[in-house]
Amino acid sequence: MSLRQQIEQEIRDNGPIPFSRYMQLCLYHPVQGYYSRNANQFGKAGDFYTSSDVHAVFGRLLARQFDQIWQALDRTPQIEILELGPGRGLFARDVLDWSSKKFPGFFAALTYTLQETSPALQAKLQETLREHIGSGKAYVGTDAFIRPAEQSEAPADVCRTLAPDVPLIVFANEFFDALPVEILSPQGKLHIALADNRLHEIWLPPHPKELEFLDRYGVHPEARERPAEDERIEVPIAAQAWIRQIASQINQGVLIAIDYGYTRNQQLAGRHRGTLMAYRHHSASSDPYQAPGEQDLTAHVNFTALAAECEQAGMRCEKLRTQSQFLMGIGESNQFADAFEDCRVPQEQAKVALQLKHLVTPSGMGENFQVFIATRGVNPNKVASLSGLSFGAS
Repeated sequence: MSLRQQIEQEIRDNGPIPFSRYMQLCLYHPVQGYYSRNANQFGKAGDFYTSSDVHAVFGRLLARQFDQIWQALDRTPQIEILELGPGRGLFARDVLDWSSKKFPGFFAALTYTLQETSPALQAKLQETLREHIGSGKAYVGTDAFIRPAEQSEAPADVCRTLAPDVPLIVFANEFFDALPVEILSPQGKLHIALADNRLHEIWLPPHPKELEFLDRYGVHPEARERPAEDERIEVPIAAQAWIRQIASQINQGVLIAIDYGYTRNQQLAGRHRGTLMAYRHHSASSDPYQAPGEQDLTAHVNFTALAAECEQAGMRCEKLRTQSQFLMGIGESNQFADAFEDCRVPQEQAKVALQLKHLVTPSGMGENFQVFIATRGVNPNKVASLSGLSFGAS
């Protein structure tokens, strides 16, 4: 039975489902979800690529930043990195390899946990990180993200390897954009129903907490002359559950989330209003129903809402930086020697320079991605001195 047929059967059994449930099944169904089917979605041959697919320098620069965080924590005997949604493990491998080579003290204290729900990607992680897993330096954990419909809004489980009192760095690169969202319009909350054995959209009354979310952190969708053209706004209830769980796990440490997203002020100014997109073979589409389980579905991240949850949990949030500012700050002091160290001939240097340019320039990924940092139990002066926060600081 195809995923579309399974979705249709769930609707027959239980009635119309909210869009978040549809998106959850499309991405995280344990067998036929987009992230469960295979491990080949990433890179130039797949549907999209992340910063780690561009060049190892992304992981190397973050390894330098992680080492600085460890120093800001007074070089504790143990420190854990928990990476959420680690994909194929390229970033983790780059961080571990470079830390072993350049930051031996940090590497000796480090335990690296990778939390991944996809069986296919779990297998790929075992392959990519075989050496570090074998040595006990890295661990591949799972999460129980896919749940029955009646439990789909239950708080997510964040899985640590070490004890709760060990300082923790949570790293989430393009993680929050792939969490299911609700969609509201002036007509109500989007649900998926069946008519003539075909999926179609209907609008039902929204939950009060979804309207309250828009009151606090977003904007309410505006009506158009024709209802079919009404504005649509995402409500990321699942992301809020995740950030609450993450904040509860960081007794002392740092959260670094890198993603494309927006603030409430930007939405009030008319930007980022209706950001849901589908991606397949590096082509974007606004049709999320075209190929359930065979295309990526994403929505921009509401950083105002994430920051509010962290602050309510007692964490301290830094001003948003662009990926360009963040990486330039880390690499500026040594002219990005982390990128060029392995180059032996000018042609290799030129190739790496182009890859680095893609990571940091506005024409590449540098201005599209924001870096959100929240801390707990770390000296604010030492946080302010982190190189990733230094570029363009006033």
